[in-house]
Amino acid sequence: MHPNPAFRQEDTARNLAFARERGFGTLCINGPHGPQLSHVPFLLSAEGTQAELHLVRSNPIARMGAPAPAVLSVAGPDGYISPDWYGLQDQVPTWNYVAVHLRGVLRPAPEADLRAHLDRVSAHFETMLPAKQPWHTAKMTPQMLARMMRQILLFTLEIDDISGTWKLGQNKTQPARLGAADGVEAFSPGSETAVLSALMRGVDDS
Repeated sequence: MHPNPAFRQEDTARNLAFARERGFGTLCINGPHGPQLSHVPFLLSAEGTQAELHLVRSNPIARMGAPAPAVLSVAGPDGYISPDWYGLQDQVPTWNYVAVHLRGVLRPAPEADLRAHLDRVSAHFETMLPAKQPWHTAKMTPQMLARMMRQILLFTLEIDDISGTWKLGQNKTQPARLGAADGVEAFSPGSETAVLSALMRGVDDS
């Protein structure tokens, strides 16, 4: 998380809403030979106190054993900021972005809960797709479903800390920030730059 408090003012509810909507992040855990990372879809509980996810059995994190401290890093839009866009002198390049970290303890979950977890995950994302009937596990033959399920393990992350960085130019004047927002939308390298630009324009200056 960025150390500047100007970028860390969003409340827990907004950080959780962001993570829940994204539903995809990087799971990080310390291994015997250094950090281990895995990119995973996940579901947050209604209270935001638990994330459920699954890993293939051969994943190094799945083989390390649990419970273990872990962080789920959820990245959002990001983009390069050219100092020329501020309309101010003596500025430097930077990168604006949104990220939320969910920190807690990773634990194995009962195998009996795996099928229901897969149905919840697919339902969450399938309902975002327009003009189609949602896919669900019942569309698979029982034999193939059982074969696929034997290859994965269910885990939960018991969340005890939620932190977010919303680096949107809050430390700049409104005209400078809006100039940068225009540049981000029109020219910037990055990811989801139109979304980032809209967030920059929506910063509350009060």
